[in-house]
Amino acid sequence: MAPIGPMLRGMFAITATHAAPDAPLEGLALGEHPDPDPPAGWEIVEVRAAALNHHDLWTLRGVGIEPDRFPVVLGGDAAGVTADGREVVVHAVVVDGHVDGDETMAPGRSILSEVYDGTFADRVAVPARNLVPKPPSLSFEEAACLPVAYLTAYRMLFTRGGLRPGQRVLIQGAGGGVATAMILLARAAGLHVTVTSRDEGKLERALELGAHIGVRSGEKVPARVDAVMETVGEATWSHSLKALEPGGIVVVSGATSGPNPPSDLNRVFFRQLQVVGSTMGTRRELVQLLGLLDATGVRPLIDDVLPMTDAVDAFERMARGDLFGKLVLTRSA
Repeated sequence: MAPIGPMLRGMFAITATHAAPDAPLEGLALGEHPDPDPPAGWEIVEVRAAALNHHDLWTLRGVGIEPDRFPVVLGGDAAGVTADGREVVVHAVVVDGHVDGDETMAPGRSILSEVYDGTFADRVAVPARNLVPKPPSLSFEEAACLPVAYLTAYRMLFTRGGLRPGQRVLIQGAGGGVATAMILLARAAGLHVTVTSRDEGKLERALELGAHIGVRSGEKVPARVDAVMETVGEATWSHSLKALEPGGIVVVSGATSGPNPPSDLNRVFFRQLQVVGSTMGTRRELVQLLGLLDATGVRPLIDDVLPMTDAVDAFERMARGDLFGKLVLTRSA
């Protein structure tokens, strides 16, 4: 890891200098980076808070980024202030050119830190359409948790899953950022929530957050569910399909344990199950998510808030899985 150097020009930033598949933190650098130079139609945001996601570790491993893009500023989540004083939340999905319809489906769309520099810096440049007003009821630290994990959870539950109050949902892998977000949002929307984990401590925390039922990973659920939210993949896939009511839906946004589980197609067609993919979320969904939190008083679960200069500690904790909720970084000065 590169040392923190004197700030002679530019700004402070946390960057990935190169891909390090087996030791991702070797590519992590803290220090000076050129100020953003936005093209027409973009704005600069003074970052007040930014949150970590596993996507940042994948970038350090070289996943989802071209080798010639390094060095790149990490980070997809942020909340801050524009040059004219507006308090905003940054939508992380960037689309070049005109946006017609769902930007998550647009050819060439990317997430901040893949093609364009990310949010772990004093300042970030984004298209003006990517800025969403921050409700006064949310702090910068709370708002910074939303654009990746919480927006992913919102889209999985309500857009792709189509869930309505009173329905039953199973959330695999309690403790992760997206899973934690889904527990909070599902309860706020009046869903019955079952969660799984291999860790008894994480199950207890999930129940404290509002989950109705917690079961150990792989154990039979007390009652079948209308939908399963799946981010784990191979380790939980069979369990997810078995937990569904006939006609139920499994929404997939990740595969942390592996992407190629046994398909069990007999169960899929005989029980007429639906398998639906989901990735990130739209600007409109981010506005809806902010409205939900503003109206209900639900707030993101924050594990810890650290200055950007302590990013190494934050990344090490995320790599170890030593957290429950979001890790938030605040600007260096």
